[in-house]
Amino acid sequence: MANFKELLVWQKSIDFVTEIYRITGSFPKDEMYGLISQIRRASVSIPSNIAEGNSRRSKPDYLQFLKIARGSCAEVETQLIISKNLNYLNEENYKKLNEHIIEISKMLNGLINSLQ
Repeated sequence: MANFKELLVWQKSIDFVTEIYRITGSFPKDEMYGLISQIRRASVSIPSNIAEGNSRRSKPDYLQFLKIARGSCAEVETQLIISKNLNYLNEENYKKLNEHIIEISKMLNGLINSLQ
């Protein structure tokens, strides 16, 4: 198994988290312990679970952590919709972030399928 830092899906998810932090910095401050916290934690969970699963060096463990990362993608996708509906995200940022999370989800699906 390649080192997790060499995985394109891990690299893209790190970039995604960075963008999430940048964009949620402009959300209303009263969302600090609500939506901001939720979307940040769910997005951080993606590369974190990829890294942890990879580091376990066991295929069943790796698959389980990749599936958790994929679940976190669905969480983030849901939170992006909520953020857009509340007008915390403009259409441009929503589309950009949504495209990225869908790409990461597809990459995770591909990695999971290749390991099964």
